[in-house]
Formats: sequence, structure tokens, C-alpha cells
Amino acid sequence: MPYRRILLAAFVAVTVANLAAHVTDSRTGELLTKPLLMPLLAGYLWRAARDQGRRPDRLVLAALALSTGGDIALLGDGTGPFLTGMVLFLAAHGCYITAFTRGGAARPLRRPPLVAVPIGYAVATTAALAWMWSGLTDAGLALPVAGYAVALATMAATAAAHGPRVALGGALFLVSDLLIATGVAEVGDLPGPPVWVMATYCAAQALIATGWAARAGTPAALTPAGSPVPR
Repeated sequence: MPYRRILLAAFVAVTVANLAAHVTDSRTGELLTKPLLMPLLAGYLWRAARDQGRRPDRLVLAALALSTGGDIALLGDGTGPFLTGMVLFLAAHGCYITAFTRGGAARPLRRPPLVAVPIGYAVATTAALAWMWSGLTDAGLALPVAGYAVALATMAATAAAHGPRVALGGALFLVSDLLIATGVAEVGDLPGPPVWVMATYCAAQALIATGWAARAGTPAALTPAGSPVPR
């Protein structure tokens, strides 16, 4: 079995263990598993690039590293760790946006049918913020969450230009963070919210990482002129 598949299998196993820790309310299990998730995906991405004879995408690796920091920060309680995690994930989204834009996202998103994607995300994000605004204001987080939501929607929109797997990853990332925001604003409470948050988050990051690795290793990752997309 290729080493990259071993790393991906390890990521799946740790994800299952993390979700089980949430279900059983095991704080120790969460502390042991959550910091390992994104490093395993980063290892997969690095190895996949090596197997394809190219350099790994440093921007996507940086996004995963920043996400690791965000995951660790959000293991804490209170506003401080929450804001720290938000800042780190904001930087991660910045790396993703830059990678997706350098990969050629801007042009297809200006033309039908993909032009509907950024419009749809803008409308959905505005509606979600309007719904949560009162609760976020009471929590003192309305403006930070609004700024973060803009970056998150931009990431999801630019992801849509890179195939269905990366597009779905971007969409699930938005869903995951929306679930967190509804809890902060106290406007919604799904059964077992930490499980849903982590399930959608892990699926999102895995889809982005594996989808990006797959596209980078195929002719689809070339520009119309036939030259490699800059990294």
C-alpha cells in the first residue's frame, strides 16, 4: 500500500476516534486525537506530491498547519481561545483562497454557470448573519464573526472552481463553521453539535486535501495554455 494511503487511513481512524470521544464525552480522547488530524492530512498531501514527482503546495500545507493551531486553540474554553482559533482559521482560509485563486479560480467564477456560486454564497452568508446577528451581538462577537464569514464564503466560492471534491470540501467547511456560529449565537442546537461540527469539518478538510492533490497530479491542473498552474 502506498505510504500516502496509509496516512489517509490513519486520518480516517483518528477521525473516528475523535468522533467517538465526542459521543462518549471523553475529554481525554478529544485531547489526544484532535491535534493529530490535520498533520496526518498534511503528511498525505506531502507524500502524494512526492509520489507525483512535484513539490507539495506550500499554501495548502500552511492552511493545514494553521488549522492545527486553530484546532488546538479551540480545545480551550472561553472567548480568548475562541478568538484565537478564529484568527488562525482566518489565516488558513487566506492560504486556501490564495492557492485556489493562483490555481485559476477567478476566471471560471466570472462566467456561467459558476458565476452563480459566489452570488449564492454571498446571499446565504448574509442571510445567516442576519439570522444570528442579535445573538452574536449579545456575545460580543458580531463583527469578528462577520469578517470571518466573508473570508469563509470566499474560500468556499473559490474552491468551487477546482472540481466537485474540492467544491464539496469548501461547502462542508462553511456548514461546519455555521454550526459553531449558531451555537455561539444560541439560535440553534442540533443533537450532539460537537459531533456534527467535527464530522463536517474533518470531511471538508479531507475533501479539499485529497481533491487538490488529485487535481495537481493530472492534466486538469494545467492552464489553457498548457503550462503548470503557479503555486
